[in-house]
Amino acid sequence: MQQSPTISCPLKTTTEIDWIRPLKEYIARTYGDPEKYTEECATLNRLRQDMRGAGKDSAAGRDLLYRYYGQLELLDLRFPVEERGVRVGFTWFDAFTHKQTSQYSLAFEKASIIFNISAVHSCHAANQNRAEELGVRTAFHSFQAAAGMFTYINENFLHAPSTDLSRDTVKTMINVMLAQAQEVFLEKQIADGKKSGMLAKLAAQAALLYSQATEGVTENSAKGVFDKTWITVCSAKHFLMDSLSQFLQALADCDQSNYGLSIARLQLAEDLGREAVRHAQQFPNSPHANSNLSSDTGPALVQITKRHLGSVHEKLAELSKDNDFIYHQNVPSESQIPHIPKMPAAKAIPVQELYSSQDINRIIGPDIFQKIVPMSVTESASLYDEEKAKLVRAETEKCDLANAEMVAALDYLKLPHSLKLLKNGFEDAIDVADEFRDWCSEMANKPEGLEARFVGLKKNKKKIIEVLDLSSKALDQEEAVCEKMRAKYQDEWTQQPSSRLTNTLRSDIRSYREAVDGAVHSDNQLWTQYKLIQSDINEMRMAGEREVEGAVDALWQAHAGKTNGYSPNRDSETLLDVDDGEGGLTVMQQIERVEVLLKKLDMIKRERAQVLKDLKEKVHNDDISNVLILNKKAIQSQETALFANELEKFRPHQNRLVQAMHRQSSLMKDLTGAYGELLQDKRIRAEQSRYEALSRQRTSILSKFKKVYQGFLDIWAGLDKAQRFYEEMVETAESLDKNVETFVANRRSEGAMLLTQIEKEKGSDAEKQQRKLREMMERVSVSGSSTSVDRIPPQRPSVNTGSTIHTPLGHTSPPVTPRYPQTSYGGMHAASTPPPPPVPPPPQPQVPQAPPPVPSYPGSGYPQYPPNPGHPNGYARRDSYGQIPRRESYQSTSMQRRDSHQALASPAQPPPSSQQYQPGHYSSPPNMYAGQVPNYQPQPYNPSTYVPPPPPPGPPPSGLGNRQSYGVLPQTTYQPPPPPPHPPTGARDSQGYNGFGQPPQQGQNGGDPWAGLAGWK
Repeated sequence: MQQSPTISCPLKTTTEIDWIRPLKEYIARTYGDPEKYTEECATLNRLRQDMRGAGKDSAAGRDLLYRYYGQLELLDLRFPVEERGVRVGFTWFDAFTHKQTSQYSLAFEKASIIFNISAVHSCHAANQNRAEELGVRTAFHSFQAAAGMFTYINENFLHAPSTDLSRDTVKTMINVMLAQAQEVFLEKQIADGKKSGMLAKLAAQAALLYSQATEGVTENSAKGVFDKTWITVCSAKHFLMDSLSQFLQALADCDQSNYGLSIARLQLAEDLGREAVRHAQQFPNSPHANSNLSSDTGPALVQITKRHLGSVHEKLAELSKDNDFIYHQNVPSESQIPHIPKMPAAKAIPVQELYSSQDINRIIGPDIFQKIVPMSVTESASLYDEEKAKLVRAETEKCDLANAEMVAALDYLKLPHSLKLLKNGFEDAIDVADEFRDWCSEMANKPEGLEARFVGLKKNKKKIIEVLDLSSKALDQEEAVCEKMRAKYQDEWTQQPSSRLTNTLRSDIRSYREAVDGAVHSDNQLWTQYKLIQSDINEMRMAGEREVEGAVDALWQAHAGKTNGYSPNRDSETLLDVDDGEGGLTVMQQIERVEVLLKKLDMIKRERAQVLKDLKEKVHNDDISNVLILNKKAIQSQETALFANELEKFRPHQNRLVQAMHRQSSLMKDLTGAYGELLQDKRIRAEQSRYEALSRQRTSILSKFKKVYQGFLDIWAGLDKAQRFYEEMVETAESLDKNVETFVANRRSEGAMLLTQIEKEKGSDAEKQQRKLREMMERVSVSGSSTSVDRIPPQRPSVNTGSTIHTPLGHTSPPVTPRYPQTSYGGMHAASTPPPPPVPPPPQPQVPQAPPPVPSYPGSGYPQYPPNPGHPNGYARRDSYGQIPRRESYQSTSMQRRDSHQALASPAQPPPSSQQYQPGHYSSPPNMYAGQVPNYQPQPYNPSTYVPPPPPPGPPPSGLGNRQSYGVLPQTTYQPPPPPPHPPTGARDSQGYNGFGQPPQQGQNGGDPWAGLAGWK
């Protein structure tokens, strides 16, 4: 039997494009390093290349197209493929007109892919052998799938850029595919021998679909879209299906003895059949290649229509003869023939139903760009995480509330402890508390005892006092030597008095002593507190050390016996031995009943905890990023519904938790009733007073040991704070001692240089006479001159630089000293001595500044010491007392020493005493760093806050060359005078200045360290 020919849709063609470069550019702008996604971009590009070679009639070609389309759908959820996003130009050729269309829209690419999928389905259906069962089913399904794909294009892609994607064209293709699917189904039903009435309805529906298709094809053929041969095929099949429906309905009427109506239908079917043959004969011998129809289509169509027309002729002749001779029924006119009901059998299969979920996952494969999550999806995932967190918090609160209710109820009933007492007949009423065991064990595991820690505090305190005493002694010794030299040389000894320079150091020493005294007071308080509970602490510590031997139990029982005279070894009858004589439940049976209920409650509690744990784990592992990505376009309007649907997966765990709470409530009621009956037993009431006394006794013992343990913790914490305080004070005191040592060394170096200068200025007798004569001449010239004329004082060169310095009026000028060559010493930086500063203004009284804070620790009366984030223990180390804020340092490099002979008192003026200070001798330093130091502001001169500069630079003192300096030494180069040719031996005294600025070696003689100064050179 000849198979009816069918129409298939041609495929669109496209040019090659490059996905890799545009995707990488967008990823680089949005997500970071594009090289991480090189393989994914290449995979997508390869999929499109494979799609271009998909065959017309193959399941593999269909799957290739669908795989590429599925990845495009996933890509659209992550990347904006458009002209201003991922800029990819898609070029496709019209399937019917072959016109080229190019766009940057991903929707155009997807619509073209869907069109080709529909075309492949239609070609696959048209090439099936419908003589076989499988061929019929495949053709029927493929025609419906093609109609579904075309429907998807019309519903989702508007404003088609090409003719083949326009709504009219696609609608016509839908009608053609459905009509052919209806025809295939009708053929199958005819072959199966179904009833003529039903077959007539199927044929009528097919005729309707072919008539709609004929209209659409005719309209689009006029526009040059479809080939005209399609009009011929659709028209012939329209008349064929219409004739077939009348023929089948005539057979059905004949079976119902409606011979007249049957003859009328056969006459109509004959007319329609002749029309079908006429249209079939119009099919060309060589159809156009674009029609997708072969040259056998025309002959096959003519043969089918003629065979059907012959069947109609034969049946009409038979019925007409029978009616003329036998039935004599009237034959109605054509207008009186009733319409045949239509029965649609074919429908467009939606894209979602085209494949099962497993087939879709297999065909499309995993998401190529699954590692990239859009920001909008991340935000939605965060909202979903918050919903999950709310669910977990709510369930956790319910579980905590249920646990709290259980604990409160059991505490109120004094279970299970009271049950243990009843069960054991009060034999072990005062059992050892677990807290007491933990306290003893903790006290025994401490690394050292409290007394050893107190001894350590005393050692640290003694070390601090010794360091402070040494610092004070060194300062006193230096001040005594300075004043001794001042008394000897009077005006010529111009060194600044030590008392003005050591105010900061002495204030710090006093502050540290006061801090140590306060710490000692706190230590005494801790010691007093410790002595009050020393015996109890020792008992608990030793019991904890011998816990394995039972010392903890022995200590507890010993105190229990002392408290109330209780002895656990008393001989008495227990509750279990008492019989009430009424034949009811014994005490033991009632206790066992309560124990069973307690075990069930404990089991419910553990089960609830496990369910909650499982719920938290499941919530933690739940990730709906893929779901959110797939629903990205609809998530704004359906976000709440989507979240609610996803949270339903946790409903089983929530139900289990609710059931556990209901079972707990029921068991608590049973437990309360059972335990109440137990307590109402007269045997229990008889022992109630004894039980209460033992409970009070146990509470009293536990309270006592708790106070001891708390006192131990307080003392230990106080000792920790004290230890930290003393460690910091040791560091601070040692730092102060090093600053004192540096200060004394600098003062000695300065004194040695001054002494050398004094010896040189004395000179020979001739020089002295010449100086006296010059002074006399100056006095005479001054007395004879006018008082209104100011006399310029003579100039003398500086010791270091040789620069001239003006001597104030009323001062005599010492003899001119020679200039010495520049000499650089190791570790010293050469710098020129600045010019002398202007005469300072009169001194203003200054409020003395408070001493710097000293370290302390809170809680035990120790002074506070400011924390320092840079120090390991958090406290500052005063490495240099010249760096205290708002206090000029005696070690600052900005305070350059002024030559001691610049301003000497005249003979007419009284010599200054050791406690006097003349502003003319020292002044504030010049603005030598102006323009070099940022934000430098010159400070006004103030003698009350003046701290003298370090001594002039010279050779480093012996013993300090290899030691780190804790102060800022001067940065100028000392110009030493030439040494005397034969220094006397007596000048190198062990307690004096050895050479130029060499500090004496301490500890050699116990006498005056400055003895032998008369012999210095």
